[in-house]
Amino acid sequence: MSQRQVLQVFEQYQKSRTQFVQTVAELATRPQNIETLQNAGVMSLLRPLLLDVVPTIQQTAALALGRLANYNDDLAEAIVKGDILPQLVYSLAEQNRFYKKAAAFVLRAVARHSPELAQAVVDCGALEALVISLEEFDPGVKESAAWALGYIARHNGELSQAVVDAGAVPLLVLCVQEPEIALKRIAASALSDIAKHSPELAQTVVDTGAIAHLAQMILNPDAKLKRQVFSALSQISKHSVDLAELVVEAEIFPAVLACLRDPDEYVRKNVTTLMREITKHTPELSQLIVNSGGIAAVIDYLGDCKGAVRLPGIMMLGYVAAHSENLAMAVIVSKGVPQLAICLSEEPEDHIRAATAWSLGQIGRHTPEHARAVAAANVLPKLLALYMDTQSSEDLQVKAKKALKSILQKCTHLPALEPLLYDAPSNILKHVVCQFSKVLPHDSKARRLFVTSGGLKKVQEIKADTGSALQEYITSINNCYPEEIVRYYSPGYSETLLERIEKYQPV
Repeated sequence: MSQRQVLQVFEQYQKSRTQFVQTVAELATRPQNIETLQNAGVMSLLRPLLLDVVPTIQQTAALALGRLANYNDDLAEAIVKGDILPQLVYSLAEQNRFYKKAAAFVLRAVARHSPELAQAVVDCGALEALVISLEEFDPGVKESAAWALGYIARHNGELSQAVVDAGAVPLLVLCVQEPEIALKRIAASALSDIAKHSPELAQTVVDTGAIAHLAQMILNPDAKLKRQVFSALSQISKHSVDLAELVVEAEIFPAVLACLRDPDEYVRKNVTTLMREITKHTPELSQLIVNSGGIAAVIDYLGDCKGAVRLPGIMMLGYVAAHSENLAMAVIVSKGVPQLAICLSEEPEDHIRAATAWSLGQIGRHTPEHARAVAAANVLPKLLALYMDTQSSEDLQVKAKKALKSILQKCTHLPALEPLLYDAPSNILKHVVCQFSKVLPHDSKARRLFVTSGGLKKVQEIKADTGSALQEYITSINNCYPEEIVRYYSPGYSETLLERIEKYQPV
């Protein structure tokens, strides 16, 4: 065989390998092909190609493996069991930038599925190689490494701590400052994934100066970057008063309120999530957001959206109102109650309705004035209906009942209470009757109205156990009226009158 023929054989071999990995990489982009590829033992065929002498074959083999691992945890596990990860980690340190991006992609694809698979990536020494890749000149390599680190950190505190211990955080903060938007996004996302697990991890992110750099990007025109920035600031804020105060001290208010009108719904959702995480801590932090116009802005936001994106805004209003009478009144004055009443009626999801019920309870529980504002929005019958509906989740029933009781215990607006006399079960009814027993002795107009509306008649029909609190409240109400009026509206009185007529002998 001549030298030319030998070269042709090698050329043909290289061409075949190239065609094979390119075809597999292409096939792996379509879910319907995955099972066939898996059954054909494609993993074991790709593995030796990671060590191929031709760089493009190495890169394409890694890309194909990444796409397969990305598809499901079984394939990701096959990569771990096939002992492919150590080779990828080695290549991260030794190969060119194209291969590094592909190798980091495989590590990310494996780590994303579960804490166990992410731990397998850590155990093969990937963290050190990924952190070193954050210092590469090529922004694409940095982006791929940051993405893999974020996917490892997001699962739990232990994995997140491992990422921190590998020295990733200062380099991720540097990546946030790079000019490339895609790199900024992924670095901010990774910082968010690290900070979310514990106050200590969030503090580690803060100690590297992350807040100031994140705060500078809140008005960036790129929506995907803003999503990640607000997510990271939320994850930092949620853990403690001190961390929330550090975020607020970056002077992001009132500038962030402009983002509640952003065209991107996830930007708007993440802004309200940030506001929720800040307001939940103290009255002072809530007051700061109230002073910046945050309440009105969130109420407008709730009117412009539907579904799950409403949830953080609904809860934020509840947290603000929970702190004090004045803050609850700020929500009322800004027309928060009618908007929450709309959410309660419109939203089909039980967990959103449960949060809305909770927030309304926080607003109405302070004083009779607060309770009246909630009752006037016709919220009480809706809460009762949700509590009594057997289709409601247990959480919704509990929250609706608790909200009802806390509002009822302060409500002295009798017209709003009267419909509940007819529908409420005894455990709620006693709170309704209790309020009537408090108000009627001191209000002659209310006493007259209670008779003409049929309320007194309804109270006489209530069956209460002797000596019970409900019986005491009914007695207190009856004591507000002449005995013959009470008798007149008592069940069976008309029959008694008819009997007397029959027995009556004219003179």
